[in-house]
Amino acid sequence: MKSWNECAIRLTDVAMGRQPADLVITNGRWVNVHSGEIIPAMDFAIADGRFAYVGPDASHTIGEETRVIDAGGRYAVPGLCDAHMHVESGMVTVTEFARAVLPHGTTSMFIDPHEIANVLGLEGVRLMHDEAMSLPMTVFVQMPSCVPSAPGLENAGASIGPSDVAEAMAWPGIIGLGEVMNFPGVAHGDPTMHGEMAETMRAGKTIGGHYASPDLGPLFHGYVAGGPADDHEGTRKEDAIARVRQGMRAMLRLGSAWYDVAEQVKAITEDGLDSRNFILCTDDSHSGTLIHEGHMNRVVRHAIAQGLKPMTAIQMATLNTAQHFGLERELGSITPGRRADMIITSDLPTLPVELVLAQGQLVAQDGALVTDIPAYTYPEFAKGTVRMGRSLEADDFDIPAPAGTEGVKARVIGVIENQAPTRALEETLPVRGGIVQMDQKKDVCQIALVERHKGTGHLTNGFVSGFGYNKPCAMASTVAHDSHHMIVVGTSKADMALAANRLKEVGGGVVLFSEGEELALVEMPIAGLMSDERSEVVAGKADRLVEAMAQCGCTLNNAYMQHSLLALVVIPELRISDMGLVDVTKFQMTELLVSE
Repeated sequence: MKSWNECAIRLTDVAMGRQPADLVITNGRWVNVHSGEIIPAMDFAIADGRFAYVGPDASHTIGEETRVIDAGGRYAVPGLCDAHMHVESGMVTVTEFARAVLPHGTTSMFIDPHEIANVLGLEGVRLMHDEAMSLPMTVFVQMPSCVPSAPGLENAGASIGPSDVAEAMAWPGIIGLGEVMNFPGVAHGDPTMHGEMAETMRAGKTIGGHYASPDLGPLFHGYVAGGPADDHEGTRKEDAIARVRQGMRAMLRLGSAWYDVAEQVKAITEDGLDSRNFILCTDDSHSGTLIHEGHMNRVVRHAIAQGLKPMTAIQMATLNTAQHFGLERELGSITPGRRADMIITSDLPTLPVELVLAQGQLVAQDGALVTDIPAYTYPEFAKGTVRMGRSLEADDFDIPAPAGTEGVKARVIGVIENQAPTRALEETLPVRGGIVQMDQKKDVCQIALVERHKGTGHLTNGFVSGFGYNKPCAMASTVAHDSHHMIVVGTSKADMALAANRLKEVGGGVVLFSEGEELALVEMPIAGLMSDERSEVVAGKADRLVEAMAQCGCTLNNAYMQHSLLALVVIPELRISDMGLVDVTKFQMTELLVSE
């Protein structure tokens, strides 16, 4: 769309009545996020995709060809902004993600494509950047910072360094540096991390944070001093307070599996902190959530339900986000010159999204898209990325025990429902035939990370607890944050082999087998991370996956999201990588079996 500079004269002429507007919304209740007021009986004139006039009577801006929509006294709310999120977690492309979220009132997104970066490097980022620029909504891209996320603890399919960051900062859609996950590296002066942040600062753009530790001592202070301007990894009220006090923006997330708003919002509702430095985001939402529950409208409703005033929650999903990224004159409010992004709703606390404007165009009505967004075609080099090197057999998942033992103590990754961190557990497990066994009564099954970028045929075996599987089954996924090898979790080694080999065959995705039968499959051929099908089709397949997991005894909320983070070696306490088991409290490798 045209810049404000390019259309300022026309906007002025429309506001003065010298030229007609393209579209006028009449009789709306103006939710003014700058003043905190709700002002009744207001009109909104739009030209060249931007607001030209906001006032009590826009009749002077209406010409013969001006389209007029009567808001009927309903609320006019700025289009919602998602301040931090990963498109790939929706299992779909940027285009399909946009199609899914526009009817929910999300008109701006700040995406960090570090998933595809870990598979395809800078070229993968460029693909998603270019796709984002082609859409009829605002999508800014944060250049991924940590590829791999923890050098020395994992190997990704690609790598990114300061020179890549410098190159990307010149692209038109790049808004800053994506979440800097290597917080120990920042705190201890890692030259790569500081080099990437320096290039971002040199470009005058925002550095995204990712401080995934409860330690608020010197490590935290060293991290903040390094440059990250926001953080979405807090889970406690004290996390939000610490970040805001140090001049960061606290991003509170509600994704498909991360429920971190309720505790942190108490910093505002109980402790009275200034809400201007708090921002709402989703981080990760899978397609089922998008289709059935919503996107940023879901987050705003949830925040209001936790005690925030509706105006405050809306500010945290609009103006606060725009100000954080230096875009207050572009986004986040219904005011002259800004992009004409607007929701018409009949109620603020429950926020039903009845009309959606994006860049001055009516794009959705009553939960349905009313504009065509053509599919985006990815090149062939973005496919065929699942290179296992060989097919797997059941005995590839055997874990040998020390000679002569009947039982061993093993480290076990403990899943925490609705949170990204895990627990470092220890369990005594039986040994039969020299092989360490799983223990269904203790809810301990096996996990394997299968290398899939270089075709080495290597895999790392371990144990995980928390999924609750009570029958022979296995789930495999090539979505395995952040290096995106393949994670296989199961109670049956035969099913684990079948699941891994199936993903090799289809080029990536997620699949669930039980007793030799395929119960659910979501194909994701684009980098093994995204489907090229419509979002509603993918959501249907994701629904079947959830049902199949429940059929196998899993009761976790959004267990697929928990599954996908088991290799995220920058979030405590215990993870798995292609190099082995990782103690993320110490950022070092650890042995699977505990020495007595």
